Amino acid sequence: MPRSDYLFTSESVSEGHPDKVSDRISDTVVDAYLAAMPEARLGVETLTTTNRVVIAGEVRGPDSVTFKDLEELTREAVRDIGYEQSGFHWKNNDVAIHLHAQSADIAQGVDAAGNKDEGAGDQGIMFGYAADETPALMPAPIFYAHKILKDLADARKAKQGDAAKLGPDAKSQVTVRYANGRPVEVTQIVLSTQHLDESLDSADVRAIVEPYILKALPEGWVNEGTVWHVNPTGKFVIGGPDGDCGLTGRKIIVDTYGGAAPIP
Repeated sequence: MPRSDYLFTSESVSEGHPDKVSDRISDTVVDAYLAAMPEARLGVETLTTTNRVVIAGEVRGPDSVTFKDLEELTREAVRDIGYEQSGFHWKNNDVAIHLHAQSADIAQGVDAAGNKDEGAGDQGIMFGYAADETPALMPAPIFYAHKILKDLADARKAKQGDAAKLGPDAKSQVTVRYANGRPVEVTQIVLSTQHLDESLDSADVRAIVEPYILKALPEGWVNEGTVWHVNPTGKFVIGGPDGDCGLTGRKIIVDTYGGAAPIP
């Protein structure tokens, strides 16, 4: 029997989270090759850490896309995210690119010839569904966890008031109560965000982010019973790849249904 009354929690991470920085850079490399040659093939992984970006993988694409081009695009991506810190700065990072040609052994299995069906270098099982809980047809917990961070990122980049004091790295978690199978309220909110002003404490950060969180959530979903956890561990100044190593592809739950469609 399907449950009708329950709590469900999903988390999201901002564009400045180290793993998402890595995802963004890998996507940037792929986009550059596909823009130059739609038939290009790439398998690109990125590692980010203190003052360093390492891009590695296999490429079959045009020579017109140079490593210098990719380095400039990487720096621009990091700049757009907002990293201009001593431990991770778009201008000063060491960018190492280790891309090489696709294996000929793999190529022979994925190139179509004659009437042979074209294969894939990697296999994956994909799934998805539409939920009528949100305008984006996604489950409510992950949708609103995403929205909170997107709204805060927009405010930070636009330098809207005290939001300019926030840094790019952030995480959110929303617990939604369902009644009769429908989302009705938020019982807990977790928001941890990097801040550039070292003097800010958890209460100061909450004062900055609370208006954006309340606006992001449906009216009436936050009430006196909602439990807030804003920067619960205290100061969060060192963030992003300077605080934690980032790798491509480590946020697959965040990027899908937030656990609402479990992956075994």
